[in-house]
Formats: sequence, C-alpha cells, structure tokens
Amino acid sequence: MNTDAQQTAERAAELVGKLRAMIAEAMVGQEAVIDQVLMALLCCGHVLVEGVPGLGKTLLIRALAQALSLQHARVQFTPDLMPSDLTGHTILDTATNAMRVLRGPVFTNILLADEINRAPAKTQSALLEVMQEFQVTVEGHTIQLARPFMVLATQNPIETEGTYALPEAQLDRFLFKINIDYPATEEESAIVLRATDMQAGDQLPLARVKPCLDARLLELLQATTSRQRVEPTVIDYAVRLARATRAWPGIAIGSGTRGAISLVRAARARALMAGRDFVTPDDIKDIAQPALLHRIALTPDAMLEGRVPGALIREVVEQTPAPRQ
Repeated sequence: MNTDAQQTAERAAELVGKLRAMIAEAMVGQEAVIDQVLMALLCCGHVLVEGVPGLGKTLLIRALAQALSLQHARVQFTPDLMPSDLTGHTILDTATNAMRVLRGPVFTNILLADEINRAPAKTQSALLEVMQEFQVTVEGHTIQLARPFMVLATQNPIETEGTYALPEAQLDRFLFKINIDYPATEEESAIVLRATDMQAGDQLPLARVKPCLDARLLELLQATTSRQRVEPTVIDYAVRLARATRAWPGIAIGSGTRGAISLVRAARARALMAGRDFVTPDDIKDIAQPALLHRIALTPDAMLEGRVPGALIREVVEQTPAPRQ
C-alpha cells in the first residue's frame, strides 16, 4: 500500500467530513442525499434531484455554497424561460459604442436549476452546453465558466401539466439522479423546530453554517479524487453492470458508456470519503442506483406491470457477479 497516498486520502476524507458536518448544521437528516451530492462535487459532476416541494433542496445548495465560500445562483425554470435568461445576452454600451455581454445566472459556482423540466427544449439545450463543456456561447463568443462549477437541478415527480420531459442526451449529462424522500417523524420535528425557532418568516436556518473550505481546497480534493486507484477488475465490473442493462428483461434502452464512466468516477469519490486511496467493488455497488437510474428506459410491458427503474437496477446489481477483493 502506498503510505503517502493513503495519508492523503485520510486527510481528504477529514476535510470532506467537516464539510458534511457543516451542511448538517442547516439540514436535518437526508444523509444519503448529502453524501451523494458531495460525491458528485468531488468528481465535478452534476446532480438531478427528484422530490416533492418543501424537502430542503434549496436549503441544501445554500448550505453547500456557504460552507464552501462559493457563489451560487438559483433559476426558477418556467415555460417562457429563454436561453438568454440563463446564459446572458449582449447590449450596446453607449459609453464605448461597443457590444458588451451581460452575463446570465449560469456564471456562478453552484447553480440550482429549480423545476428544470418546466422549461422548453431550446432552454434545456442551452444548459446542456454549460453542463458538458463548462462554457457559454453568447452571440458567437465562447466564454469559459469559472471553476468549480456544478448544476443541481430539481424536478417534481408528481406534476406533469406544463412540463417538458428532459431529453435523454441531457439526462445522460447528470452524474447522479437522486430521489429525495420524506423525512422520518423525529427528523421532521427537528426540521420544524430549526426552521421556526428564532427564525423570522421563511428565512433559511443558515446562521450556523460557517465556511470550512474554499475553491482552492475543493479543486485539490477534486484532483485527489481523480487519482484514486482503480484496479482493472473493478473497471471491468462497472462496464459489465452498464452492459447488463442493455439486455435486461423489462429494460428497453440500457445505459451507454457514460454510465460505466460515471460509476468509476463516483466510486473514486466514495472511496475518498471513506478515507481509502483505492476503489472496491462495493463502491461501485453503492452508487449504482443514482448513477444508472436515469440512463435506462422501461419496456411498455414493464410499465404496465408497475415495475420501476430502481428495482430493475437492483436486480442487475444483485445478479451481476462482482470481482473478489
């Protein structure tokens, strides 16, 4: 074992633990959701969060940005939202008699795209370039985004009126799709207390969230994550999981190669958060659900039978042999 690499991983895990603890100062419960968002952050990925309103999605991004001393922005997606409302547009500067770019809300570090499926395809495609290329094209001019940059998009799984299904190409750009569920009774009581005790109106309980990392340290953590050791057998396991979805009963469209890439990238982050400098098959198993959930489509028969993507992914993981450690 490489002692230096192991010590680096342990120090990185300690830093991520401080970040997790600071987010928990604002957000009660939802530990799995927080961990998956932090994994995506460590490997420069984007996250699609699905859940009903009022479960803390905005609170999570505000706490994350505040703990990281990063800029954040929130965009409420609506059917009349135009691409320029996201990316910005040019205006004539009367002082210089030249065109000047007014930058849109995507020029930030952490972007909350709220109810992303309410925007039409043209606006969603504008966000696609931002997510994949980390750049914006305005009036033919390409502008690079500042790093780090992360999109946390949300969608409501219940309401369908006035929504547009996300195209498969954009869904595939998200590292994870995370389902955020109702909290337990004790957690919900704690949430209500924290949101109402000494809080005026709907003010978010962010007073106890203090900066514990900055952009420089985060970039170092991301670089450390990318250097996590992955054995060829573990990479092969990730590939076999992605390939298994393509011929699985009940799945009409399986995961592409980006699914296997996402499995390996996210597993590196999970290993780092555990204080290890190497990836295990269990790391792959643990993140298979959020990494593959949005990359498959069910057959009509499976939908009529009431089957859900999560159950099929679980079957794939359980029945695909993992390499011995």
